[in-house]
Amino acid sequence: MRYVILRDDDTNATTPAGCLEQLYRPFLARHLPVNLATIPHVRTDARRADGRPEEFVFGRPDPAKPRVWIGANRELVAYLQENSGYEIAQHGYDHSLDEFGSRDTRDLKRRLDKGAQLLAAAGFARPSAFVAPYDRFSAAALRLTAARFGVVSTGWFELRRLPLGWWPAYAGKKLAATAHWRIGATRLLSHPGCLLSRFRPRESMLENIRRTVAAQPLTVLVTHWWEYFPDGRPDEEFIAVLHRTAEFLAGEPDLRVIGFSDLARHAVPAR
Repeated sequence: MRYVILRDDDTNATTPAGCLEQLYRPFLARHLPVNLATIPHVRTDARRADGRPEEFVFGRPDPAKPRVWIGANRELVAYLQENSGYEIAQHGYDHSLDEFGSRDTRDLKRRLDKGAQLLAAAGFARPSAFVAPYDRFSAAALRLTAARFGVVSTGWFELRRLPLGWWPAYAGKKLAATAHWRIGATRLLSHPGCLLSRFRPRESMLENIRRTVAAQPLTVLVTHWWEYFPDGRPDEEFIAVLHRTAEFLAGEPDLRVIGFSDLARHAVPAR
């Protein structure tokens, strides 16, 4: 049996529920879980490294509200709670550019605590997984998140950004040439880049996903909901690729789509 985790990043208080419904109804209808990396207190002035505004902030931000709590979007929260196929992962705190690349332990703890409190106040179950904005972790951030979550999902791991005590386990991972590894009870997952992305060729996207999934026991497929809605309008061609991906995942008899919580409960292997 092979496993796939679908991880969609950047759900936040400005995300229209209708966007997620348009994207993921084919997954929900096939009982394929969708893991939403959710920003608890999104910065509405968030900017990328090149200074451009982040596209995951939808609509016209109110300058008087530089941060918005996920629970402020009642329609979105109700929609997510009504559809049990969605699983919430904590995605940083406010999605600042390098918020979990910091070495400031006090600030990291504050962001983790406050983010968890805001997700709980919105009515969500305690997340089993953590995703850092931009997949950027410092050693201090990795140590803290691994102590709090059953799963840490990121793009890659670097020796220089790992706690010193993790080095032997990391060396074993490298020798075994595995994408995923473990520290204590916590699963540490890497992913093969954003295979579902508007920046990749659409004509070969699904075939690339097929090859990647066939090549390893567990694949984390990462995408971003807002990429399917440039300028607020649905990109029907790109959405069709996502929906064909759902058909593929549901149609493979030796493949199972799972949630982060399945790994956290050790219900399935992770290699």
